[in-house]
Amino acid sequence: MRPDLELLGKIIGGGLPVGAYGGRADLLDLVAPVGPVYQAGTLSGHPTVMAAGIATLEALGPETYMALEDTGRTLEAGLLEAALSAGLETSVARVGSLLTVFFRASAPHSYREALEADGTTFARFHAVMRRSGVLLPPSPHEAWFISAAHTSEAVGRTIGAAAIAFRELTAVRRLRPRPSYSPA
Repeated sequence: MRPDLELLGKIIGGGLPVGAYGGRADLLDLVAPVGPVYQAGTLSGHPTVMAAGIATLEALGPETYMALEDTGRTLEAGLLEAALSAGLETSVARVGSLLTVFFRASAPHSYREALEADGTTFARFHAVMRRSGVLLPPSPHEAWFISAAHTSEAVGRTIGAAAIAFRELTAVRRLRPRPSYSPA
């Protein structure tokens, strides 16, 4: 099935702010100069952004996507192994080169399940990772973006920092007093 319109953002500009759209001729003919809909943007056709977009497209190929998949798989497996070693209930939601960590038994499959994850533990995880020099999105509801520039060394450092963070989180949980039950 083909979409009526397709919209693309920064991904086509190597991360620079750019967008593009394409679609059926009858819809595109509604845009000026042929049609009555005017479209413009601050960086529309800007030479720097267009050069970045061309360079990005030229750099991409099947081997790039296979390498991104391998890097994503390696990072996911390393994070899960580090969490398991620390005894911390953790899951990783990953699609290709996008992933995020959730503090719950299995990766969520809906927004409702994502909300059930332990957000307080994620906030602590984020803080420890930041102290370790790994800057992540501050919420599990935002994806980590793996790029072709991420080396195996960088992935290894991230996994190492996560292992330290997971152990620290486990230690904090052990120190937290557990609520006690007393019959009324």
